Amino acid sequence: METLIPTINRLQEVFLTVGAEVIQLPQIVVVGSQSSGKSSVLESLVGRDFLPRGSGIVTRRPLVLQLVNVAPLQDRLKSENEPIYLKIFSPKVLNLTLVDLPGITKVPVGDQPEDIEAQVQEMILSFISNPNSLILTVSPANSDLATSDALKLAREVDPDGRRTLLVVSKLDLMDAGTDALEVLLGRVIPVRLGIIGVVNRSQHDINTQKSLEDTVRDEHAFLQRHYPSLASRAGSRYLAKTLSRLLMHHIRDCLPELKTRVTVLSAQYQARLNSYGQPVEDHSATLLQIVTKFASDYCNTIEGTARYIQTSELCGGARICYIFHETFGRTLQSIDPLGGLTELDILTAIRNATGPRPALFVPEVSFELLVKRQIKRLEEPSMRCVELVHEELQRIIQHCSSYSTQELIRFPKLHDSIVEVVTGLLRKRLPVTNEMVHNLVAIELAYINTKHPDFTDAAGPLLQFAVEFPTCFDPLTPCVTSSCQAEALDGGKRWKNEKVAEERIPPAGFGSPSKSQAINLLDSAMPVSRKLSSKEQRDCEIIQRLIKCYFLIVRKSIQDSVPKTVMHFLVNFVKEHLQSELVGQLYKQGLLQELLIESQDTAQQRTEVAQMLEVSAEAFVL
Repeated sequence: METLIPTINRLQEVFLTVGAEVIQLPQIVVVGSQSSGKSSVLESLVGRDFLPRGSGIVTRRPLVLQLVNVAPLQDRLKSENEPIYLKIFSPKVLNLTLVDLPGITKVPVGDQPEDIEAQVQEMILSFISNPNSLILTVSPANSDLATSDALKLAREVDPDGRRTLLVVSKLDLMDAGTDALEVLLGRVIPVRLGIIGVVNRSQHDINTQKSLEDTVRDEHAFLQRHYPSLASRAGSRYLAKTLSRLLMHHIRDCLPELKTRVTVLSAQYQARLNSYGQPVEDHSATLLQIVTKFASDYCNTIEGTARYIQTSELCGGARICYIFHETFGRTLQSIDPLGGLTELDILTAIRNATGPRPALFVPEVSFELLVKRQIKRLEEPSMRCVELVHEELQRIIQHCSSYSTQELIRFPKLHDSIVEVVTGLLRKRLPVTNEMVHNLVAIELAYINTKHPDFTDAAGPLLQFAVEFPTCFDPLTPCVTSSCQAEALDGGKRWKNEKVAEERIPPAGFGSPSKSQAINLLDSAMPVSRKLSSKEQRDCEIIQRLIKCYFLIVRKSIQDSVPKTVMHFLVNFVKEHLQSELVGQLYKQGLLQELLIESQDTAQQRTEVAQMLEVSAEAFVL
């Protein structure tokens, strides 16, 4: 029991030193109106004159006062630099922790702000709202206890009175013929923890520098003379013993909750301390360890074996797979093989390919010209696929920096250098990959392979009958089951059925002009749209079916080869060369010291967390 208060004092000291209020510790908060005698009560507990005095509000900030009992030979006064933190060692005091707050005031005086009352009340409530604190209310005996502002505030946060103790000060200043016996016996306002009366030093005593020992002696004599039945349960000495006893019992009651809280905090502090790591001794080994771990985490994120798996969005290899098979695949599937080609465009290409002679057969040159135009449309989504994968590889860098490699937080210079090296590697591989993907489309444009097995099986019957029956196209030969072959059969039958009806209708736009009408054929532009003849319609549909058949073959090839190219020249290359690139760029004797300089906050935070962990371990021994 004797170590309870010193240990709590130690916890409070560390928490105040590091500026952290992580646990609400047991303590005694002194509350009273201005000039109610709070300072005299505290000085009587300490046995020394140490508090400032004057008119108005002298105490402007909370004062944490720790009283530590020591042997007489070790008598010393220790004052911390913090103006609101005071620790007193004396053989004449009992172990206590007190918080002195500004006196409650109503009207601003001098340079005090207009809202001084609200500010003081807010400060007081912030301390006494702590459920682990005891509330020591001070009210003068020569005022009505029912109007005590201190008791009013105490009841707001402690309605049951389980944490409130009342001190009635200035017993010697009551009007003649009156006493505070009814108040001290709790018959006016009952207080669960008790009511203790004290006699303060008067202003004359202070001016004449009356010692506290004499004051205590005179106080005892006054109590024996006026309150003989309560003399043993009143006075400054009894108040100190009561406060020490109440605080120890209160700490004991709060101990289970404190231990639980300390256990949780110890685990948190240990985890934080581990994340900060130990001070660097071997720079070479530390750098290699961090670089190797980053490269491993980067590759694992691509492979899907990383320790930190995101659940909110796709990341790494999963996103690359989505780009290949969803984004890129759907984009290619949405491209119309005949998009942007009108029948007039096809007819124009056929005529330009035949020269001055009318064509008996559909020229192959027109097919190659038009199909290349359509294949060229596959290049843009292919290049966009490379760009999206490159962006995802960039995002993986930040993912690994934020979640996987905690050591990089300690070394901001190394973090920036790693990001720069990886970004540079990706930047160097991007043009290579773009060129290879561009070449995939260029290869398809370089040679239109009309002997491709899939194209021959699909378009062979169409070409065969177009040659054998140029004026009566009717493909009757069975074909391999495919969409292109089905379209070829349906088209041939439809052309044959339209043949007879078409012969009876003269071509539009080629009637004989009247004799009075002069026509300059060179000035006649090709009409934007007109009804095509049967042969023109047949030739256009043949070219359309050939283009579609061949475009589908090329699109299938591009859809398969672009992801493979991106994986080989970009993704896999980065995975295989990442670690060697990082080591080659960063593992240099001249850079080791510079790269492994810790951030300014890391060392300080490590010291603070280590101190908090040490004190938490000490508190856990309770």
